Amino acid sequence: MLLLGGAGLAYAQLGTGQAAGETAVRTVTAGRGSVTASVSASGAVESSRSRALSFGTSGTVEKIYVKAGDKVSKGDILARLDDAAAQEGLSAAKATYESALDDGTDTAQLYAAYIKARNAYREARRTVAGTVLKAPFKGTITAVNGSVGGTSSGSGSGSGQATAGAAAGTGSSGFIQLADTTKLQLVGTFTESDAGKLKQGQDATITFDALPGVTATGEVTQIQPVASTSNNVVQYPVTITFTKVPGQVRLGQTATVEVVVGQAENVVTVPSTAVSTSGGQTTVTVLKDGRQTRTPVEVGLQGSTLTEIKSGVSEGDQLVPPATTTGTTGNNGGGMRGVGGGFPGGGGMPGGGGR
Repeated sequence: MLLLGGAGLAYAQLGTGQAAGETAVRTVTAGRGSVTASVSASGAVESSRSRALSFGTSGTVEKIYVKAGDKVSKGDILARLDDAAAQEGLSAAKATYESALDDGTDTAQLYAAYIKARNAYREARRTVAGTVLKAPFKGTITAVNGSVGGTSSGSGSGSGQATAGAAAGTGSSGFIQLADTTKLQLVGTFTESDAGKLKQGQDATITFDALPGVTATGEVTQIQPVASTSNNVVQYPVTITFTKVPGQVRLGQTATVEVVVGQAENVVTVPSTAVSTSGGQTTVTVLKDGRQTRTPVEVGLQGSTLTEIKSGVSEGDQLVPPATTTGTTGNNGGGMRGVGGGFPGGGGMPGGGGR
């Protein structure tokens, strides 16, 4: 009898150990803290102040004083045309104008001659001025689209070459392209749902693919009211203006902008992987007294790692993330895998094994 009793006790203990192993699951704990929600997009760095500059008249290029990459100040001469013909025209127009002044404007005919001569003189002065190309603001030359001896309209085969990526937002027109590299922006395309969370004045953080560890700050300054559609995805262009520009940042660099669209402080939080949504209902699996119960919850702000829970879960509750199997993705991009391969099947779960 003692022998049989010992064997029975050992069998019972072995069975209990197996059951415990079968029902062991990995859990996460509902906590209290803050949740931050953000949206992001990528784009190329461009100048918010750029200009394609052209001569004010036609002619042959006599001199180019700059090349791509040069920094210039407002009023600097960038290039000039051969102005011999323009100067001759100005001299003739001036003589005619002075003669009209001497003749007076006493009659309608004399007045008409005076107006005609005056206008011709002014036009001749503008033509001479148009032979000189000046910088309208301080900036960096991003392209020179012409060469000495060529025409004032320039061409894409000029002696100057565009700086890498500098054409972003500036186009290819103009004899010389100028950009203010201290005033930068990025135009990112946000999905329809993300764009709805944006508004002007929101702060943004900008990172760069080619500059690990370098971060710039910006601000949402414009949200285009008209969407573009690509691969059946509706997107809205949004302009982010830099408020702080690191010295390493250059035009044309690829960047990612992240905009914080919501923040909740001192709220009940759970890992986003523990939350499931199906059939319009959002639930979590609560583990209490060894029983797993699928519990509906009301969620608030949803971040990339944490989700705010407004009701249905309390701080300290133990939750079981959805189990995953190889090749299967859960409702939230794949939650944590339960120890032992997930939830026990059949009636292994306390309370009849139902969720």
